[in-house]
Amino acid sequence: MKLNGTILYSCVDDEKEEEETAESETSPPPPASIVVGYALTSKKKKSFLKPKFIRLARNKGIQFVPIDLRRALSEQGPFNVVLHKLEGKDWSQAIEDYQRLHPEVTVVDPPSAIQHLRNRQSMLEVVVDLKLPESYGKVCTPRQLVIPKNPTSVPDEVVKAGLTVPLVVKPLVVDGSVKSHALFLAYDHISLSELEAPMVLQEFINHSGVLFKVFIVGESIKVVRRFSLPDVTERDISRISGVFGFPRVSGADSSADDVDLDPAVAELPPQPLLEIIARELHHRLGLRLFNIDIIRQKGTKDLYYIIDINYFPGYGKMPEYEHIFTDFLVSLAQSKCIE
Repeated sequence: MKLNGTILYSCVDDEKEEEETAESETSPPPPASIVVGYALTSKKKKSFLKPKFIRLARNKGIQFVPIDLRRALSEQGPFNVVLHKLEGKDWSQAIEDYQRLHPEVTVVDPPSAIQHLRNRQSMLEVVVDLKLPESYGKVCTPRQLVIPKNPTSVPDEVVKAGLTVPLVVKPLVVDGSVKSHALFLAYDHISLSELEAPMVLQEFINHSGVLFKVFIVGESIKVVRRFSLPDVTERDISRISGVFGFPRVSGADSSADDVDLDPAVAELPPQPLLEIIARELHHRLGLRLFNIDIIRQKGTKDLYYIIDINYFPGYGKMPEYEHIFTDFLVSLAQSKCIE
């Protein structure tokens, strides 16, 4: 199915959706058979638990119950699924303890697995040796240099590593804060010493200003286009100096799906390639909810770079996420029943 330039690999039946809508308007919702306990930040709750999503979930027998962080998790419930995205050692320990006491409950996802994506060095290490069929294209990661401390040595470190400007600068740790998502583009080596360590320096790859965000929800995959940084020319490098902050490209207002783009730029990565990448990363990371940021190198048809992997991304900005996510929650509960 193609929706406004978006390919949905786990398709939603339009007739089924119309029937569900009509039924929800004339019939009372069934009693809740799947109880989902959730622990989310206020920002994540607002963007994710939207009224339309809650109504659809209720019609499918799903009830969302907030977890009280002031009480022991083991005293709450009973839950069929625990959905969470919070930071901190105490919370991680509480989830792990709960999982041991209640193996019948599906926790999405294990804190130990999530931790892997909170470090921009380790998050891309799982991609390096992916075994992918060459017929679908080549998938790489940008070269990176980690600066753990003492940013004054950055210019020398960059030269030793063989990196050239411009460089994308990202905080090493991803902890959900605004600061951890502050991204910069550096046009000269000297200015890098002004930035705050620990950080990751990533080679910039021209990609025609378009990024592909691949959302994974269990077994479902959906990819959308987003505008990204414009290409950098040799003339830009010669006449621009300094470090410049740039906005995140995950916002809905940066969508490139409805724009008339060059077909060579707009073409989405092949479905089989994305399916293999998603499956491999699911097994390696042990995660059910994540997204992959992919770019295609300018001037190539099948040379892709994975530049970022994020846990529990902004699904509220993903078209049709309500149906995909409710189906996912139902499948989790059903798989536990089969076990």
